Amino acid sequence: MKSYKKAYIAGGCFWGMEDLFRVRPGILDTEVGYIGGENDNPTYKNHPGHAEGIELTYNPAETNFKEILDYFFRVHNPTTIDQQGNDKGSSYRSAIFFQNEEEKEIAKEVIKIVEDSNKWEGKVVTTLEPFAPFWVAEPEHQDYLVRIPNGYTCHFERFDTFLTEKTSS
Repeated sequence: MKSYKKAYIAGGCFWGMEDLFRVRPGILDTEVGYIGGENDNPTYKNHPGHAEGIELTYNPAETNFKEILDYFFRVHNPTTIDQQGNDKGSSYRSAIFFQNEEEKEIAKEVIKIVEDSNKWEGKVVTTLEPFAPFWVAEPEHQDYLVRIPNGYTCHFERFDTFLTEKTSS
């Protein structure tokens, strides 16, 4: 049996994040949902404090947490507080939900690399939040841009990797 891992991130509207991550090497599955909020069983219309997040299932033999975060910082703007594109509010915050101290330290390291690159204007405001229950969003939100290819997204690749061979291990 393979040993797969999961990562939890939020970077604005979950549709665009899912669409870009689904085709990344080593990503085996994506689910959009709600994380980091106040209520159990949140819904699109009732998710106070939750971010629109994404659960990534990945094969650590093909990618790693640092590479996932590198791509995360390339496809959304981590310098805007509670906003991505036209979407505003805490649901659209940039956040990394770490599951252990190793992930937290990797996240801090990648944030420093991103800031030191000066590719983004402004300071990275991505929050580091302890993992909280991930609630899968309603079926109509899963694979949204596959079903509606011209649907709304504000996510796209903006830069080449932030990582060098020295920083990617």
